[in-house]
Amino acid sequence: MIRPIPDASNQFYLDHINLLRQSYERLIGKTFGPSDLTEMALAQAIYEAPYVVVSHGTEPDPIFNYANLAAQKLFEFPWVEFCQLPSRQSAEVPNQMERQKLLDVVSRQGFMENYQGIRIAKGGRRFWIKNVTVWNLHNADGVYRGQGAIYSSWEDIFEKI
Repeated sequence: MIRPIPDASNQFYLDHINLLRQSYERLIGKTFGPSDLTEMALAQAIYEAPYVVVSHGTEPDPIFNYANLAAQKLFEFPWVEFCQLPSRQSAEVPNQMERQKLLDVVSRQGFMENYQGIRIAKGGRRFWIKNVTVWNLHNADGVYRGQGAIYSSWEDIFEKI
């Protein structure tokens, strides 16, 4: 099922933002997003934020299920394509093993801060993501729902020819 683009009609996926926020705050002990907003305003602010927020689900080959506008721009995928993309494809094949190690650590420990790694955009542009926090998503009943990531630092890789 293709999920519609976040907007006021679907409350900017308020329930999903609450899952991200509550899991983040419970595991990491820091505020997720501006704390002076209503839940709906926070969901919109996260979608429009200048930093990247992404998450994937629990499929055997996890699929992205959320990507804010900054993520869509950075990875060069519109919402509809992003939310059908296996998250492993955000890294080139040689870097997928390193990415999987990160996700395995997060699965065991609950979260990881200050991660950095190389990712690739749809058009082939490679870039470093830096100071990344990745965390497990659990609903109020403790059911595992996937993993989220947030970061505000990235840098294109310019290779010499």
